[in-house]
Amino acid sequence: MSLTFTHLGTGSRGNATLVESGDAKVLIDQGFSGKQLETRLARMEINPTEIDAIVLTHHHGDHGGGASIAQRRWNIPIFCNDRTATALNLDLKGVQLFESLEALNFADDLALLPVPVPHSGADNVAFIASHRGERGAVITDLGSWTDELVTHVAGCQHISIEANYDHNRLWNGPYPRRLKDRIAGRGGHLSNDQTGQFLSQVVDKNTRSLVLTHLSEKNNAPHIAESSVLYHIDEMFEGDIQISLQDGPEFSHHIGQTESERVARRGLTLRG
Repeated sequence: MSLTFTHLGTGSRGNATLVESGDAKVLIDQGFSGKQLETRLARMEINPTEIDAIVLTHHHGDHGGGASIAQRRWNIPIFCNDRTATALNLDLKGVQLFESLEALNFADDLALLPVPVPHSGADNVAFIASHRGERGAVITDLGSWTDELVTHVAGCQHISIEANYDHNRLWNGPYPRRLKDRIAGRGGHLSNDQTGQFLSQVVDKNTRSLVLTHLSEKNNAPHIAESSVLYHIDEMFEGDIQISLQDGPEFSHHIGQTESERVARRGLTLRG
């Protein structure tokens, strides 16, 4: 069984990413209402009761605002750090607290490693998923990166990472100067070019797929994000690149597939 990444939607109005192995289904973030989560999972013919756990990157509403709903309505266990649990006022009886770089094992074939990333006003983490020797990364809401993050992401077969804004669109746009400074600061978000620069440090021949996420609807566009990122990695990246927008799920990425699994999945699409 492969390791599968499906973005249910990414952006300022809500984020959630389903990570599936043969034995586990884990959501990274839950920034949607209960109804929205049900609707998006239903397109994949999944019921929320099938979700084994929700792991949270940080407490901001578009990433963790729906966690308590899922906790109460479907009794889904929540995994997060202490600051996130406190800020979201989660019922600690259904929460397992973790520290950064503490491996979280959800099944024999799925583990997640939280890696700290800088984001203002939050103890934010990226997640590295491991599955029988294959690895995939989900990285969001960071204005810069660390050598530690580069070390953990290098060589991943799949990388989902935010490309939040185009530099010119942000600075020539309508946002007030204070907000522009916050977005572009070390604890803000990655620009398209910053994402490309980061990926140039971690992409190699093992990297099969990239997803650009959390695109600003006012300060970015899919074609700009893709071309800006590819400018930095075009000579080293030969895999598939796609864009995750707000209204997902639209596609899934599978790593570690056997040939029989590839054949079985050909022609399959998400239900509309």
